[in-house]
Amino acid sequence: MSWRTRLLLAVVCGVAVASVYAGQPVLAAMGRDLGVPAGSLGGFVAAGQLGYLAGLALLVPLGDVLDRRRLIAAHLVLVAVGAAVTAAAPAAWAAFCGLAVAGGFAVVVQSAVAFTASISPAAERGRNLGIVTSGVVIGILGSRVVAGVLAGLWGWRSVYLALAVLAAGLALLALALLPADVRRDAARYGQALRSFGSLFGRPLFLGRGLIAFFLFASFGTLWSGLALPLGGAPWHLSEAQIGLFGVAGLAGALGAARSGRWGDAGHARRVTGIALALLLGSWAAIGQLPWSLTPLVLGVVLLDFAVQAVHVSNQHALTSAYPGRTSTVIGAYMVFYSLGSALGAAATTALFEAAGWAGPTALGAALALGALATWAFTAGRSPRG
Repeated sequence: MSWRTRLLLAVVCGVAVASVYAGQPVLAAMGRDLGVPAGSLGGFVAAGQLGYLAGLALLVPLGDVLDRRRLIAAHLVLVAVGAAVTAAAPAAWAAFCGLAVAGGFAVVVQSAVAFTASISPAAERGRNLGIVTSGVVIGILGSRVVAGVLAGLWGWRSVYLALAVLAAGLALLALALLPADVRRDAARYGQALRSFGSLFGRPLFLGRGLIAFFLFASFGTLWSGLALPLGGAPWHLSEAQIGLFGVAGLAGALGAARSGRWGDAGHARRVTGIALALLLGSWAAIGQLPWSLTPLVLGVVLLDFAVQAVHVSNQHALTSAYPGRTSTVIGAYMVFYSLGSALGAAATTALFEAAGWAGPTALGAALALGALATWAFTAGRSPRG
């Protein structure tokens, strides 16, 4: 797998996932413009996540049926369409529809990850997954920085216009530069869907999936609600300043880039446990936000380090256990990711309105504890289970 292929797939992941998360630092501006009350702002993020959930169930299994190179290009075009609809939305319902479409076809991320796993030698699978998956983290966190800057200069709509242009350009590059996806024994779509459903009865898969559910619910609790206390008293930060907190998260996530190599060396379970303990500890620092921003920065770094390390370890374990159906297993695993992210996004804004920052802090810590408990009881089970 050449460096050019890894880089392109990482960029595809980054741009696609940004279409789901770029709105988080500009939620307040979107709400003011489209007439959405503060307690319902999490609906913008949840719309993208629910679209993503539908895409995971219906679109990702196509990666085990069709040429993944063409599938990646087609999905990028439709991400561009959804982002363009959001940018031009005259009312909230149109923005929700655009975000759901962009989120639905943002599952191109899973096609890219599955493509990476399928063409990587076994001894390098974790390393390549770590590099390509880093694009996801860069997209989630880097989009906050860029979105904050763009919104400060030209308004929140410019964020989605930029994403539409980038996704359309990447579709052309994917067709031109990605290697051909030649398979002798591609599954039929019905078989892929049945295989998708059967995974939910496998203990190894369920263990890793439940860890992902709690992990990304905790992640979403932080990032979907962070703009609200930072934009209010006593900080009164601008959208661009709030977006800069993504830099701290990006530093933490990139610090976990070697987690794929740790998986190649056979340490995936241990890495998961240590990272989940760090996730739980990060909320003690994040909870200090009403009094100081310094502990918040430290907590953000720790949280995003933990999330990236666990996410790569989960995907490494599952693609190693099910090498013949990488698209299906990654798509099914990401159902837990999508449900967790949607829960965190929807709950954190409502909790903040009811209880201040103490509400999201308690929720995020409880979800991290749930992930750690799940790891302790289930993650060590064998694939044969």
